[in-house]
Amino acid sequence: MSSTLLSRRDLVFLLHDWLDVTRLTERPRYAEHSRETFDDVLDLAARVAAEHFAPHNRAADSAEPTFDGRRVHTIPQVKAALDVFAQTGLLAASMDESIGGMQLPHAVSAACFAWFQAANVGTAAYPFLTLGNANLLLTHGSAEQIDTWVRPMVEGRFFGTMCLSEPQAGSSLADITTRAEPQSDGTYRLVGTKMWISGGDHELAENIVHLVLARIPGGPPGVKGISLFIVPKVLLDADGALGPRNDVVLVGLNHKMGYRGTTNTLLNFGEGVHRPYGRAGAVGYLVGEPHQGLAQMFHMMNEARIGVGAGATALGYTGYLKSVAYARQRPQGRPLADKDPTTPQVPIVAHPDVRRMLLAQKSYVEGALALVLYCGRLLDEEKTAPVEADRGRAHLLLDMLTPIAKSWPSQWCLAANDLAIQVHGGYGYTRDYDVEQHWRDNRLNPIHEGTHGIQALDLLGRKATMQGGAGLALLLETIGATVTRAWKAEGEAAELAAQLGAAVDRIGVVTRRLWATGDPEPALANASVYLEAVGHVVIAWMWLEQLLVVEAAGAPDGPDADFLAGKRQAARYFFRHELPRTGPQFDLLESLDRTTLDTRESWF
Repeated sequence: MSSTLLSRRDLVFLLHDWLDVTRLTERPRYAEHSRETFDDVLDLAARVAAEHFAPHNRAADSAEPTFDGRRVHTIPQVKAALDVFAQTGLLAASMDESIGGMQLPHAVSAACFAWFQAANVGTAAYPFLTLGNANLLLTHGSAEQIDTWVRPMVEGRFFGTMCLSEPQAGSSLADITTRAEPQSDGTYRLVGTKMWISGGDHELAENIVHLVLARIPGGPPGVKGISLFIVPKVLLDADGALGPRNDVVLVGLNHKMGYRGTTNTLLNFGEGVHRPYGRAGAVGYLVGEPHQGLAQMFHMMNEARIGVGAGATALGYTGYLKSVAYARQRPQGRPLADKDPTTPQVPIVAHPDVRRMLLAQKSYVEGALALVLYCGRLLDEEKTAPVEADRGRAHLLLDMLTPIAKSWPSQWCLAANDLAIQVHGGYGYTRDYDVEQHWRDNRLNPIHEGTHGIQALDLLGRKATMQGGAGLALLLETIGATVTRAWKAEGEAAELAAQLGAAVDRIGVVTRRLWATGDPEPALANASVYLEAVGHVVIAWMWLEQLLVVEAAGAPDGPDADFLAGKRQAARYFFRHELPRTGPQFDLLESLDRTTLDTRESWF
């Protein structure tokens, strides 16, 4: 029976037929793997997600975590699922064997984790945050810090968080006030408040390892004076055993529209409720050098941004599959040409407008999944390509694509969830069907880890101009190579290549126009429009890449014929219905429109 979480066939198509991840086994890091091990771990992820995560998705949403003033309570199925997840070793899927990892390619591990995000994004958030925390410490932490904090996280005994925002400083991290006072023993005592901390308190693990941004007194102002600290909920004895409670206190839980299974917290550090070693102040350990905290945290944030895009994709994907299943079994009405009311009703999938909505969802979620896995493949190239120049190109291209990989799925896979509700009709607006929860869960993704507007400023204000525009040039060159291949393939691929090539040319022209004045205000006033337009071009590229694979497959028989025909039709839909949206958007950008910039606050 086909899953309504993700499409296993689509993952095979993307990972093997398109990205050819098995070729990575020719490299030393992945030499112990094969297509069989990749497929086995994907099957393991699919089974554990379906059997242990999906069954309590609704329950965790209905009975969200509570705080009785002393401890947080979650339904027992959450911890049971996380214990099973820890036993699989999937948290360390892409990590080094030396730390207990599997050394899987990042593209494969991303596909594995997507099953859990589709099944139950609230429960999956705990290992998701822990993975980002552990990877940051593997890059920036000392050997002692890795042994002390990362190994227990890999084993599933400790969980991790990232503590950036404060009540008065959400995205504006230059304004954080949490301070870290140096101590004679080399530790620090932290005092301050952190807000919107996902996974910030719970009873699901032995310990919680907070990564906290704070200021060391005397450091430079703004973001240049931010340092990064490990601040555990429970301190450890010299032998690594759990010791006294640290001075970290849960003030309360935030109550969210969706994503309810994940605790979201307001934390106070150093208020004196707990007095470790006889003194107030949360004990923290500096990561790396002082005043480098934001650069270090961006390691976790960039990873998290692509992960957010993957989560948005997974939620959109499962909503799409449930829409298809519902549309096939829900009888309603008759064909337009059939006027006889005594004839049987037809399934709603027979109606053109329902097929339109399903095609839109398919084009969004399968295009987004291709982008997310492509980013994983770029990370594999960055880490393991034999030639240094290839590693550099992969890094630059991934840097360029990160804001798109975060925001495009967050916007358009949410739109897919909206269409899923519409396909279900009135039933979709009830809690009797999953699609309303998927929409609520997905609504967070355009907000956290940098809002849509922040990603837009990053894309146009930083990424498009970095290294003299080298990142943008590389992106356009890479898309252009696909256009050239499609031209040579002739037929429909060449027709779509003409559209995509014209859109790629517009990106270059419009970007130069935006920055020609040298004034950042009009250039960035419509950055969100730029992000959406460039994002659509990138997804069109993903679809042209997939179409080329479909055409190379020829005309197979059986179920594969329908699968490949569906790919071709989704590509057509995106090029005919979606890519044309970018024309008016590029026109607006090229005009340097000042409508929003010139609007006065008093006019609202």
